[in-house]
Amino acid sequence: MKLQGPALRLTIFIGESDQWRHKPLYHEIVRRAHRAGLAGASVLRGIEGYGASNHIHTTRILSLSEDLPLAIVIVDAAERVRAFLPQLDELVGEGLVIIDEVEVIRYVGRPGDPARETR
Repeated sequence: MKLQGPALRLTIFIGESDQWRHKPLYHEIVRRAHRAGLAGASVLRGIEGYGASNHIHTTRILSLSEDLPLAIVIVDAAERVRAFLPQLDELVGEGLVIIDEVEVIRYVGRPGDPARETR
């Protein structure tokens, strides 16, 4: 896969305990991004945060939360990211979805990795 130059970064902020059909929501988002052929997805776990509910979730030992904030980050060409958005409408009931314009400087997989093949 070749990805260089202008692109979009899609970031989805959800809670760790958010579910889709009794499974972690983040897992379903990553699975669908992979199935859609997007360049990649990373799930980042926050140590503290709050959102629209205004409830602080934290890893501090005295108030250990089982619902830490997660950010799923996906970067790909604009048309591919925008084509993926309707799937998020179906999946994300609560959370925040944002898009940023970015410039990809370098995106390289391992030799022999199918992800390196151009589309």
